[in-house]
Amino acid sequence: MNFKYTSEFQKDFKRLSKKFRSLDSDLGEFKKVLEEAPLGIGKHFIVISKTSQLCIVKARFFCQSLKKKDLRIIYAYLENSQIIEMVSIEFIELYFKGNKENEDKERIIKYLKQLS
Repeated sequence: MNFKYTSEFQKDFKRLSKKFRSLDSDLGEFKKVLEEAPLGIGKHFIVISKTSQLCIVKARFFCQSLKKKDLRIIYAYLENSQIIEMVSIEFIELYFKGNKENEDKERIIKYLKQLS
């Protein structure tokens, strides 16, 4: 499975990793979960947009530094995006629930327009 990152996600990750030191290893664990179940398991994963080839998913992101599930991650799950890479996941946004109530809908719309 291919994992990609938008530039905005990379900025979010860098900013939050200064505050939460375990974020890098936590993202590695999250990727392992996504390799097994790309759309997630249980009530902590919600599909917020879906097309024939793409699902935008919002998930609770467990961070060892926080001891709670107050981080959220938004990612795109692309099936059969090309012949070479059959399945890929692109991370769009990562945010702390204490600072921001909901995902950035404009960022998701921008991402979807970029794919078209």
